[in-house]
Amino acid sequence: MKKIEQGMAFVAKKLALFSCPVCHSAFVGVNEGSASCKKGHSFDFSRKGTLYLLTHGLTSDYDDDQMWASRRILQQAGLFKPITDEINSELSSYKMLNILDVGCGEGSTIQSLEQQRKNKDDSLIGFDISKRAINLATQLETNAFFCVADLARLPFSDNCFDVLLDMFSPSSYEEFKRVLKKGGKLFKVVPNEGYLNELRHLLYVKDDPRHNYSNKNVVALFEKNFPKMIVKRLKYTLPLNADLFNNLIYMTPLHWGATQEKIAESLKRGLDNVTVDVSLLIAERE
Repeated sequence: MKKIEQGMAFVAKKLALFSCPVCHSAFVGVNEGSASCKKGHSFDFSRKGTLYLLTHGLTSDYDDDQMWASRRILQQAGLFKPITDEINSELSSYKMLNILDVGCGEGSTIQSLEQQRKNKDDSLIGFDISKRAINLATQLETNAFFCVADLARLPFSDNCFDVLLDMFSPSSYEEFKRVLKKGGKLFKVVPNEGYLNELRHLLYVKDDPRHNYSNKNVVALFEKNFPKMIVKRLKYTLPLNADLFNNLIYMTPLHWGATQEKIAESLKRGLDNVTVDVSLLIAERE
């Protein structure tokens, strides 16, 4: 089956998950390469089987082919596998989940969870604001559906998802609560002070504010929205070779503010390993 046929078949089968990003009315059908809502707004499928569900133009620093390609390489090397392992353990007793990956990037996270839950009958959707990331996601072997969308105006129906994944992405908690079912789970991954510290200290001197990081405000906002949240800290190291280190630099926004001299110096020095230190914030919609 061609990618466009696969995408159309998914949406046709799962119409109830989608709502129009223009008017928020329900999707009612898939015909002749388009999905449409009951008020007549229509959205064409790309040849890659995706939908573009933005209502306005958006620019993003994340629309960077090199960054997404590098992130794919690090993901395949296991950079975030312990995180998806932990999320999977939280979901192991559930079957037939509707799962939404918020800011899915190049798709490796949702693919990893799909592989771990291979005997489940889940419906998986990933979206990102970056069209380049979504195009790369469609190259994966996965049954997940991908679309370009804005987390501030989610093109999904009320109370329709069992699980939301938010890996290092911004959040729109009112929208998250709207699309989550009662009892649905939100998993948000945020970096701790030790996250990629070895790289951070290579790129920035001690008196630079970017030399250190605090997630205090991010965690406080999550707790304000979900007072009964659970926090699990995950900390481990990933061994690096020269190729993985080169890609590590370009997969993260850490390199955006670094000088070219610092980047060149870091590439010359390299790292043998890097620390992944994150908090997995878990909440349930009441």
